[in-house]
Amino acid sequence: MKKYGIYAISFAFMALAFTACKAPDGIRSEANTDVPASYTANEDTASIELAAWKAIYTDPWLCALIDTALSNNQELNIMLQEIEVARNEARARQGEYLPFLDVKAGGGTEKVGRYTSQGANDANTEISPGIETPEPLGDLSIGAYATWEIDVWKKLRNARKSAVMRYLGTIEGKNFMVTNLISEIANSYYELLALDNELAIVNRNIEIQTDAFEIVKLQKQAARVTELAVKRFEAQVLKTRGLKYEILQEIIETENRINFLVGRFPQPVLRNPDGFAELMPQDIQSGIPSQLLQNRPDIREAEMNMASAKLDVKVARAKFFPTIGITAGIGYQAFDPKYLIKTPQSLMYSIAGDLAAPLINRKAIKAEYYSANARQMQAIFTYEQAILKAYIEVVNQMARVGNLRQSFDLKTQEVAALTQSIDISNDLFKSARADYMEVLLTQRDALESRFELIEIKMQQMNAMVNIYKALGGGWK
Repeated sequence: MKKYGIYAISFAFMALAFTACKAPDGIRSEANTDVPASYTANEDTASIELAAWKAIYTDPWLCALIDTALSNNQELNIMLQEIEVARNEARARQGEYLPFLDVKAGGGTEKVGRYTSQGANDANTEISPGIETPEPLGDLSIGAYATWEIDVWKKLRNARKSAVMRYLGTIEGKNFMVTNLISEIANSYYELLALDNELAIVNRNIEIQTDAFEIVKLQKQAARVTELAVKRFEAQVLKTRGLKYEILQEIIETENRINFLVGRFPQPVLRNPDGFAELMPQDIQSGIPSQLLQNRPDIREAEMNMASAKLDVKVARAKFFPTIGITAGIGYQAFDPKYLIKTPQSLMYSIAGDLAAPLINRKAIKAEYYSANARQMQAIFTYEQAILKAYIEVVNQMARVGNLRQSFDLKTQEVAALTQSIDISNDLFKSARADYMEVLLTQRDALESRFELIEIKMQQMNAMVNIYKALGGGWK
């Protein structure tokens, strides 16, 4: 009856354990990846293969800067170390569902009281005829011990897969950082070329305005103009000279921004500003929106994180179920070194199994499970947001490329007309057929239009960089 009572209690505990192992139902685990068939209504939806960044950026000075940045940029190197951390975490997770095997050796001594059960037994024990148990009693051991949690519910294997997905996500994060780094350097480089050209325009205008200022002073001596005209021309020259130093400061700051991205201390950035106005951005085919899922590193990173979060939910759910463990050991144990490897007297071994399941306090497990579900939903929304953001970026940059092309053509015509008007206004002023204010306004308008033309050219080159980046190019 006593034996049957023990069996009944055991079965009751097992029934309670398996009842407690019921896990809550899951929630949404898939993301919506539907994207429009094309970016615009009249667009060619042919597939594309994005070229390497060296095929897009052909300027040798720019390529040298990018190559240096890919080796020296501190933020990128920090990201590489984060990848190593994620890789080691994946390795650690891989070892968790394999048996743990340890080799252990130890020694010690113990003196127990004679009037105890162990002391009384030791006092009356003979190791061999005439030799009693020594006092104090030593304890030496050497052996191998193994522990193994049998992964019935795939909790450990899913944790390993989740760590691998996070590791792959960090790689995609690094790829996205490479894309941003290359784009930022290219945009800053084209900005630097634009500033060089603006400086050249200012220097030419200083020469033109200085010549006009000298003419006005001569005309004032001939009583053809007043002192007011002289001072207005002088003020215009001084203003343009001040603008020159503003541009020089912007050049220094842009160079140092590039130096920071490249990972070096401030120094001149080698470049060739000649021919910047004639640069033509390359045409980059946008392909179909679904290709963003393969080309954009940030989308791929979000996808990996979403897969990792989904596996984390499975890991949290598996904690509601029983865990099965096995422990075993084998080795030698004796109180004296000369008996340590004596077989079979000093041989010791053990093996045991255990089954454990959460029974009463399951609030912590439930909280972890619900948190894992919430993190999964966050990952899903982040993934959907990354797709939406990428699609909008491509549409915006495509429209920007087309509009800048039209704007540049019109601004070129405006600059040509105002350049001719400078010569005309100077000739009319010399013959007293135009007021000095007309000359000043014409020079100011011409300077502003040339600046705007250089600005549009820089925006065109930046648009080429940004559309290439938006499509997911540059990281390979």
